[in-house]
Amino acid sequence: MKRTFSSLCLFGCLAFSLVTEAQTISGQDTTALRIPTSAMPFLGFTPDARSAALGDAGVALGADANAIYWNPAKLVYAEKDRGVALSYTPWLRNLVDDMYFTYLSGYQKVGKNQVIGLSLLYFDLGTIYFTNGIGVSTGSFNSREYAATASYSRRLSRNFSMGVNMRYASSNLAGSNFLNGALIKPANTVAADISAYYENEARDEITGQGVKWAFGGMLSNLGGKVNYGTDERYFLPTNLRLGTAMTYYTDKYNKFNFVVDLNKLMVPTPPQYQTVNGKPVLGPNSNPVILKGRDPRTLTSLSGAFGSFSDAPDGFAEELKEINISAGAEYWYNDQFAARLGYQHEARIKGDRKYFTAGIGIKLQQKYGIDFAYLMPVRQGSPLANTLRLSLTLNLDKKPRAVNSEEE
Repeated sequence: MKRTFSSLCLFGCLAFSLVTEAQTISGQDTTALRIPTSAMPFLGFTPDARSAALGDAGVALGADANAIYWNPAKLVYAEKDRGVALSYTPWLRNLVDDMYFTYLSGYQKVGKNQVIGLSLLYFDLGTIYFTNGIGVSTGSFNSREYAATASYSRRLSRNFSMGVNMRYASSNLAGSNFLNGALIKPANTVAADISAYYENEARDEITGQGVKWAFGGMLSNLGGKVNYGTDERYFLPTNLRLGTAMTYYTDKYNKFNFVVDLNKLMVPTPPQYQTVNGKPVLGPNSNPVILKGRDPRTLTSLSGAFGSFSDAPDGFAEELKEINISAGAEYWYNDQFAARLGYQHEARIKGDRKYFTAGIGIKLQQKYGIDFAYLMPVRQGSPLANTLRLSLTLNLDKKPRAVNSEEE
């Protein structure tokens, strides 16, 4: 499907990327709805099918190679010594046919209490076609974004660990093209994550019955503002995610996982502007007059992120509406077959992303895994309808199977 961009302004190009993460509510002004947005929203896309099937929850879920995205601190508790995961997601299938993102990640245990990992997230936005003000073609470009991440985690006690990620991200939406007389360039930046994880369990070794519980937290994409070659600078999607998971073992063969995540996008809330007949009133320097809230243009990346907990024009009640809730349930039989259901909730005035999720998972020989997820929006006409994800995983021990068998 062709997408044409006229040479009006950079915002048109940015909006194309941002719409994939913040839906426009039909018939309403998104500015009035005060939906927090950022540059590089692909950094917040759920990459793997397992968590996607659980309503996009995963900060405290059991560890595999995808934990580099969700919470690298979990990796020290991974059952295997090394693992690799590959995921693929066609994006906005109801709107376009050439957008997708893919995620490749892997980890390696270094000794008993340390883990290192690497990951690559690639988002292909498809080909866009540029025109000038009178509709004459001025060329085309394949928009793309990617993020490369290096991870390190360490066990600090028997039940507690922490992890850090360092990330390089690049957003090349329009190449080096002139839009509205300005040369637009790719945006590049570095960012960091920090995470923590706690788990414990009480289980009978004979019957297999018992309970395991876990708590996790992740502060991600903490970095400076980015720009696309103009004077405008945009916030990264700094994000705070807190969650818990409980595993109930009914016996040695059957178990249930229940997960809940609370998610807060730490970017400034758009302020409430003074308007007359629906148009903003301009003050000094032709800037809109702000009635409530803070001007995001005056904020640094840190003040914008940590001030996002108290900058909503309508106060604490509005701040609570900026917390998304993800929840899911997962059933496993003999660690070989899994069935999953989930739900994700976002307040109506903050984007209205509400959807159910479902999926299945299969493990073969405790090494190979295949996971599938499908998204079902609550609201008809959602651009996220028919979103599906497919993930492949490979998990291995350092020692050959023959050696392990002898030790057992």
